[in-house]
Amino acid sequence: MASVHTTRRRLGACVATVLAVTVGAGVLVSPGAMAVPVVTTGAATAGEANLPLGADVVSTGDTGYLTTRVDDSGGRALEWHRYADGSVLPIGTGTVGYDSASDVVVTGDGGGTVHLRDMREGATWSASYDLASEFAPGAKLVGVVGDDLFVKVPTGSGGYQELWQLSHVDGVSRKTKRSSNPYSIDFKVVAATSDVMIVLSSNRVFPNSSTFRTEYWKTRTTVGGDAVIESGSRANTAPWTQASTGARTADYETWVEYRAGATELVVDGTLVHRRIALDSSLSGAVIAGVTRDTLLYGAPGKAADGTPSPLYALSLTDSTAAPYTLLKHFSSVAHAPDGTLLVRGATADADGLFRVREGDGGLPTTTLVADTGRLKAVEVTASKAPTAVSLEKPGATVPMEWTLSRANATVDLTLTHTATGGKLTARLPQPVSDSRFGFVWNGVLEGVSAPNGAYTWQITATPADGVGAPATARGSLQVSRQANPHDFTDNGSTDVLARDASGVLWRDDLFDWSSDGRVTVAKRARVGSGWQAYNQIAAVGNLAGTPTGDLVARDAAGVLWMYQGNGRGSFASRVKVSAGWQSYKMITGGSDLTGDGRSDLLAADASGVLWLHKGTGSSSAPLAPRVRLGGGWQIYDRITAVGDIAGGTAGDLVARDTAGVLWMYQGNGKGGFTSRVRIGSGWKAFPHLVGAGDVTGDGRPDLVAHGPNGTYVYRSTGSATAPFSRLTTDLYAGEGSRFNTVL
Repeated sequence: MASVHTTRRRLGACVATVLAVTVGAGVLVSPGAMAVPVVTTGAATAGEANLPLGADVVSTGDTGYLTTRVDDSGGRALEWHRYADGSVLPIGTGTVGYDSASDVVVTGDGGGTVHLRDMREGATWSASYDLASEFAPGAKLVGVVGDDLFVKVPTGSGGYQELWQLSHVDGVSRKTKRSSNPYSIDFKVVAATSDVMIVLSSNRVFPNSSTFRTEYWKTRTTVGGDAVIESGSRANTAPWTQASTGARTADYETWVEYRAGATELVVDGTLVHRRIALDSSLSGAVIAGVTRDTLLYGAPGKAADGTPSPLYALSLTDSTAAPYTLLKHFSSVAHAPDGTLLVRGATADADGLFRVREGDGGLPTTTLVADTGRLKAVEVTASKAPTAVSLEKPGATVPMEWTLSRANATVDLTLTHTATGGKLTARLPQPVSDSRFGFVWNGVLEGVSAPNGAYTWQITATPADGVGAPATARGSLQVSRQANPHDFTDNGSTDVLARDASGVLWRDDLFDWSSDGRVTVAKRARVGSGWQAYNQIAAVGNLAGTPTGDLVARDAAGVLWMYQGNGRGSFASRVKVSAGWQSYKMITGGSDLTGDGRSDLLAADASGVLWLHKGTGSSSAPLAPRVRLGGGWQIYDRITAVGDIAGGTAGDLVARDTAGVLWMYQGNGKGGFTSRVRIGSGWKAFPHLVGAGDVTGDGRPDLVAHGPNGTYVYRSTGSATAPFSRLTTDLYAGEGSRFNTVL
């Protein structure tokens, strides 16, 4: 025996004695029944990349921790890592390490030779033992508590064993027999606190002289002193093995048993007595420790399919609670003198050595102590996305950018309009440089100009090499567009409505920018049927006080109905405006003729008198009593309110006479018009003239003209003498006379 130097015993609140670390042990995964959401753990602080990738933790004290790994020659290397300066000291004695929960390193050859060494700064004490010489051939180490060794010793007959304690007190080695039952056959120290330990034992019991049975016991006894375990608090258990582990705190005693071939975690506390039967996939589970009222357990290593085996956490006070994953993977555990744990494992974004301790609220938290430098799971380190954008200007785009922790990932974006649930999904291109992934949104959502309102975005970055879990980032932005009186989807772009011969109303959403002098249709949608009940329908802009355009429709009885736009491309249930509208030959709306910011309605009766119905902004009474503007309008067969196309202060009106000449009446802002200006002839070719709002995105309202021989967009110029320039469009291309009403 080597010279002995006195060392103080320092044990924490919980020591689950895992005797020897075997790298790669455990080939199990968590059962499906336990697949529950991960509870957020404490914030991990990145450690230095000073832990070898293949290292496992064995033991830890106040000043450092012991690891084991395969060295370059294929053998085992034991190394002590100092907390103070990060230095690493090779341990040249033994190939197997034991968890001592102290600064005393305990190593051996896995057989009968054991070495102890005090690793505190300046300490020189060490000791070596040949257990066969100290006790008897076949003596084996079955527990380490600080610098105390617990050894099962054969008695020489019948396979019976005794439990002995080998201690150092005041520089002197002392051996103490801790068992007295002559029929004991096995022992294992599975847990200890500063003065109490849990010992599992098995014994032969002879009901008669010719037969015997094996009984399994759990005993609570002192760490020091001379008390034999049979005189302590003894209770029967199910079978256990040398692989059984346990934990002890002031409130709980836990250990592992094997009942009917299943692994059970047994918990015994002041108010808690539980048996937790595990799925067969966790047959190799160990108890890592107890943190306040949470049991930590799992099968260290990897499953047969190569998937990592998690470290689970389970509430001991809530019997209905499901286990959750504290670490996505773990392979070894060591127990610190202060009751915390050091766990070799990994989270979604870190791989290394983690400190597990009680956090706020009593739940366990994890902190990264040492990092292996393994390529971590991808994470989003920066997001550059606006919170508010205007898509009013034609060609406006929304640039976005995200920076990842590494570039070898695929990034998927989902942009969602909150009100409608409309989505844009895109796979972002690979970064040109660094790990910045960019996306430029063109303002189109599901094929049309994006509607106003709140949006959320989310990116999911998936490691291309499969290392680690996907990372996500989320945000929000607000899209704004100026209101368009002929917009029914709240996206600022013009919608043109058309009724077919069967009474179905259709909506065509136009892109509000032209390309090569052409206006294109974004998407067509069916609004609904039954519109043949009306002999006149007019789009009248914001009549009822919302930004979305509204419709009025007159039935055969002369009743005028209002359909208020809902901003989603359709309309609310109709509201009766009033009766007596059969006297009107033509109805139009959409221009603000009075300068109050609201759309007004114009109607010409059969005698040629033009009447103004001022918009009120009320959904229940949208029109004020009519005001006579003047007579002589019987010369026109079509009038269309087009908004301010001539650059004046109010909305304008165009009127087509029976010869096909189109005239412009510029609004004076007082409900009347200036003298008419001739626009041109040939307009008889267009049975339908629509004041379509701003089709081209230049801030001025435009005119859509449709006939059996074609459809055109007449872009307003802002000139009172030459108010239009013509653009082509694919609206109703090839559809001839399919529609009997266009508005």
